[in-house]
Amino acid sequence: MKKRILTVTALSTLLLLTACSAPKGLDVVGQESISAFDKVLTAIPDKVNAEKSNDAWSITSPDQEVRFIWSADYSTSPLYDVMLELDARPFLEAGLDPEKLPDNYYFTQSNAQDVDTTDGTTNNTTTNSNDGGTLDNGGTYDTNPRLIVGTKLGTDTPDDKDDSSPLTAYKQIVNHYRDSINYHNTLDHYGVKLGDGNMFEWAKDMSTNEYDKSVQDKDIVYVLNPEPLIAAGVDPEKVTGWAYAQVPIEENGKPVQVFKFLKAFDLK
Repeated sequence: MKKRILTVTALSTLLLLTACSAPKGLDVVGQESISAFDKVLTAIPDKVNAEKSNDAWSITSPDQEVRFIWSADYSTSPLYDVMLELDARPFLEAGLDPEKLPDNYYFTQSNAQDVDTTDGTTNNTTTNSNDGGTLDNGGTYDTNPRLIVGTKLGTDTPDDKDDSSPLTAYKQIVNHYRDSINYHNTLDHYGVKLGDGNMFEWAKDMSTNEYDKSVQDKDIVYVLNPEPLIAAGVDPEKVTGWAYAQVPIEENGKPVQVFKFLKAFDLK
């Protein structure tokens, strides 16, 4: 898989404008992100699921390989309040050694919700069943190896315990953790920051990119920072199913290019 350098009007997920400190009534980005998020939920209702074991909601990618998960009750989240849970096989097959991952990553060979919270900790591995696949180094992996990466926002209980909808759970982020919400102008996207350069983004308008008046064909984008994965042994050129691309961001007022793993989908 060849690296692709994206132009300003192509897939770029990090050049973001934030209005974190604005009062709620003046927070245009935060409030408009809610209506745009609602349109995504409506567009793919079969991909939106309740995660009852940890009181959360998820959006599963059309290819079934990754989920964005956001909690409805931060006081009961067993792991993170916002996170990505993804199929680890493309990364294992590209050289990933899970033991070398940083602390914000968890590797599991069962469902993302199968975590041990009896003592406030989480196991980062489970036993291999040796029937999933074989790696180049002779190792094996289970049929459903997963990677989990995200961040904890707080310990809040829901504002309205009688309304447990996915949109209400998203509003909790906007209302209480506004600095976790961003707007990316060149792609005309809103996004939730998941820590360490990882994100989930969605289109403001799934028909048109208002920035350059082009057709919007990247309605949702899952974003991974490749650096910790590469440090854990991944050859980014061998990862399948994810685009490994340079994207423009602004750093100290200057444009720079950084690599990201990207998985984008047109929902129309």
